[in-house]
Amino acid sequence: MANTIVWADIPVTDMDRAKKFYGAVLQTEFMSFPGSEDVAIPPREFGPIAFDLAKTDRKPGTDGPTVYLGSMGDINGMVKRVEEAGGTVLQPPTDMGPMVGIIAFILDSEGNRIGIQQQSDQKMPGQ
Repeated sequence: MANTIVWADIPVTDMDRAKKFYGAVLQTEFMSFPGSEDVAIPPREFGPIAFDLAKTDRKPGTDGPTVYLGSMGDINGMVKRVEEAGGTVLQPPTDMGPMVGIIAFILDSEGNRIGIQQQSDQKMPGQ
């Protein structure tokens, strides 16, 4: 089955700060777009959906759509890296049942509310 969501833009005001934050949290490098300040994470690395950090006229915030990042089976480690990278944990990992999985919400370095998701069948570390 194909995914309904195929791409997500995360608005940023400070690209260097955002790259440092997401690079630390996701433990990855970014791919540059020729002729653009924007950077992306290719879909094959974090699942079938890719996202980019976009320096646009749109403002970062907590009231728009929520982008959920896959935890790669380590939601607690990812949440810990959020705090270490200077982000804020808005909701710690919470098991929402088998349909939704384990969800956490964070505030990124730019002020965006971002979700982190892990399947319920993947045990949280320490369980």
